[in-house]
Parts: sequence; structure tokens; C-alpha cells
Amino acid sequence: MVPSLRNAFNHAFTEEKYRRLLARLDREVGFHIGFRVCESPLFLPAPLVKRMISAGNEIIQQLMSNPTYLADSTRAIPHEFFVPNETPHPAFVAVDFGIMQAEDGSFEPRLVEMQGFPSLFAYQPLLSERYQEVYGLSSDLRWLLSGLRREEYDTMFRAAVLGGHAPEHVVLLELDPEGQKTRPDFVLTERLCGIATVNIREVIVEANHMFYFRNGRRLAVYRVYNRAIADELVRSEADLPFSFRDDIQVEWAGHPNWFFRLSKFSLPYLDHPCVPETVFLSEVAELPDDLDRWVLKPLFSFAGSGVKVGLSAADLDAIPDSERHRYILQRRVEYGAFVDTPYGGTKAEVRILYIWLDHPVAVLTLVRMGRGKMMGVDHNKDMKWVGSSAGLHTAG
Repeated sequence: MVPSLRNAFNHAFTEEKYRRLLARLDREVGFHIGFRVCESPLFLPAPLVKRMISAGNEIIQQLMSNPTYLADSTRAIPHEFFVPNETPHPAFVAVDFGIMQAEDGSFEPRLVEMQGFPSLFAYQPLLSERYQEVYGLSSDLRWLLSGLRREEYDTMFRAAVLGGHAPEHVVLLELDPEGQKTRPDFVLTERLCGIATVNIREVIVEANHMFYFRNGRRLAVYRVYNRAIADELVRSEADLPFSFRDDIQVEWAGHPNWFFRLSKFSLPYLDHPCVPETVFLSEVAELPDDLDRWVLKPLFSFAGSGVKVGLSAADLDAIPDSERHRYILQRRVEYGAFVDTPYGGTKAEVRILYIWLDHPVAVLTLVRMGRGKMMGVDHNKDMKWVGSSAGLHTAG
């Protein structure tokens, strides 16, 4: 996207450097990373970064200042996952943009989805720094946003996770964490914040108080950095030692209700130049003539499961009326295949990550690169120069 940087990187790239990058990442997390790391970072021009941050801020503000939306979004929270003591705002927000290329060659972000839920806040700094180090990229390239320095970012992230509590009384809670592909982020969070990762199946709840064992000691949990995703809990039929509806006396670093409130459910309520036309399937009286240019998305799905591109009327007819409120129709974002790679033009999706203490602050980018029909891993199998990446941007 920055031609001079892209050309220089492609010219200097070697498979040996890439192998060294992967080995360095594995060594630093302590095990093999189970998802594909892209050979290259994404070089982002400063104007596009500013545009995405600005659009993300405006989208978050539009939703959070809309009382009708906030009231309506309560129905997005399943009964069994409605958690008491909701915070006035999420602690973490992720805003995903697909990048389009206009006829004049400029780049435009288009909202794909958003999440009021934490992402790879500990892993992305490592990946960004190792891209720069292993490939010998200029130290003038930045990966942090909002003018942050690394120590400022670390302080902000710890504050969001710990909430002022001693680390031994804060846990990262996840379902079967050792089997999750995001485990590298858990390990790095443990190191950065001093907390333990705990299997949600194994916490102890007594008289509305939560406990866990660490190094043989039974410790009280005062705050939970929640990484457990509701639809995965449902799909796995996990037998949990508590109900999310219980009034457990813990603080939530990322209150679970915001996973549902700020989500694909939000998209039909937005009016913004970066937001493609989106409607609830239940409110569609007449199908659009260009149905093949729309995408069907379940409101809540794990890792993009259930998303359908290139629709037909038969796809929609197969969904019962009683289930249509669980889906949205979104005009398809036509990603530009503008990243020049040895295997052809590659598309990019950029996630802007926010930490919200007093107000939402854009802190990091998370990038996915792909050439498949969709950006998920299953649609980019057996390809090179695709996968998880990081955004490095120029000053300005």
C-alpha cells in the first residue's frame, strides 16, 4: 500500500528470514503457534490509518450515544448469557475494516464488523516488533497508534486488565485455553500482567464468590479478563461451575454483555460513509435485485462460521421465519487485491483495537491477509503470503 516500502520488502525477502521470524515467535511464546503467520507485514499509509481511527471513533460514539440502540441491543443478549452488574462501556473494542481501492487509486475502509470484546492485545505487539527486527525494517515505521510509546501501551493494557487489583486476584478466563489457537496471546498476557490463565470449567464458585488454585494456593478472584466466547461455550456444551446469570462478586475486564451489544447486531443501526448498507434479515420485505452482491451473516458465530457469500434466493428461503432475526444482510465489501506479493495481488482486512479506560483510545492494528473468497483461515488454505499479520504505518 506504500509502494516504495512494499517493493523494498519484496526485493529483500528470503524464505530464510521468514523461517527465522517463525522460529523467533515460537521460541518467545514457548511453543509452536498454531495459526498461519503471514510472510509480510502490511505497510499502511498514514492518511488511511487516520481515516480508520476517525471512522472507528465516530462509529463507537454513534452507537454509545444512541439510547434507542442501547435499549434495543438488550435483546441481542441471550437470556442464559445476560450477566449482572454491566459496566457503562466496554473495556475493549475491535473495529474491523475491509480495504477497498477507489478508481483514483486511493484506499477506502469499509466496516466489516465490530466487537466489544478483547482481541490479541498482548500478541500483536510481539508480532509487530519481530517483523521490524527480523526483516531489518526502519525504526521510523510505527505499529502503535495514537502516538503511544510501548511503555505507555503496556501501562494502559495492564490498567484495563487489572483494574487496580493485585495480579494474583485477576484471571484470564477461557474455555480449554491450552487447546485454543489464541493461546500465544494468553501466555504473553500472563507475562505482561502477572495473571494466570484459568479454564472456565475449573474455577470454583461458592456463595457468589469465585476462586481458583495457583501454585497450590486457593485464591479469590476479584476481576476476570474474559476471553470465553459464548457461542463456543454453547457449541461445546461445556458444563460450567456457574451460570453467567449468577450475581458473582467479580469485576469483568470486558463485561460479557458488550460482546453482544457491540457486534454485528450494531451494523443496521449505523449511518456512516464507511458502513455498507446492512439490514436484519427479518426486516427484508423484498429481496434486492443484486442479491449476489450481498453477504448473509449470523449475528453470532465462531470464527466466521455460517457466513455466506454469493447468495441466492434459495439460501434465504431455507431460513425459517422464526430464525431470521438472528441474521443480517450486508452489502458485500469488495476488497482490493492491492498488496503486491510473489503470488499475486492479496487482500487485507485491518482491525483497529481500542482500549477504553476513560474514553476509547485506538492502540493497535491486527491484520489478516488473504486471496480466498473470504478472509478466514478455511478460505485461504495451502496459500503463501496470507494469514495473521500486523500493520506498520508511516509517520504523518
